[in-house]
Amino acid sequence: MRPAGRRVSGARSALVRAAFLLATCVPLAAAGEAQDAGATPRPLVGNVWIAGQVVPEQVAELKAQGIRTIIDLRPDGEAPEQPSSAAVEVAARDAGLAFAYSPVAGSEVPAAAVDAVSRAILRPDNPVLIYCRSGRRAVRAWALAEASRIGGLEAEAIQAVANSAGQPVDDLEERIAALVAARQKLP
Repeated sequence: MRPAGRRVSGARSALVRAAFLLATCVPLAAAGEAQDAGATPRPLVGNVWIAGQVVPEQVAELKAQGIRTIIDLRPDGEAPEQPSSAAVEVAARDAGLAFAYSPVAGSEVPAAAVDAVSRAILRPDNPVLIYCRSGRRAVRAWALAEASRIGGLEAEAIQAVANSAGQPVDDLEERIAALVAARQKLP
């Protein structure tokens, strides 16, 4: 986090503003929308989107919107009404989409989930939707993957994107900064 009163460079400031605009350009699902209708995807940055629970019936629509990979971070059986990862995977495969299941229980994002997101976001031509129940774990996994990615956003921009998506990652600030610093030391 930058000290109060210190200005961000013009390029970094523009990046933070662009990240904010990108993350807020799709409205959230309307209040009272049916649970089984599936979650409304929200953009993070580039070709990365997050959502709450995805249902098999919405996979064809996600494909029509340009999504090519779906990553499910929600553990099976977390709630009685949620579809299984296998049901969403079948719908994704039937639609010609890639699918990865890397469950995240609680707020601590395991390395396997960060790796799954990292692999998916490496290709800029691969629009990715990451989902869980509310989008919180999806943003957390993306933030850690983005912090690790060579050429990825700086720590401040990652936090700005997460904040503008309504999913702050303040508790990951030190971890994100350490990952960004480590990637900058690579040849």
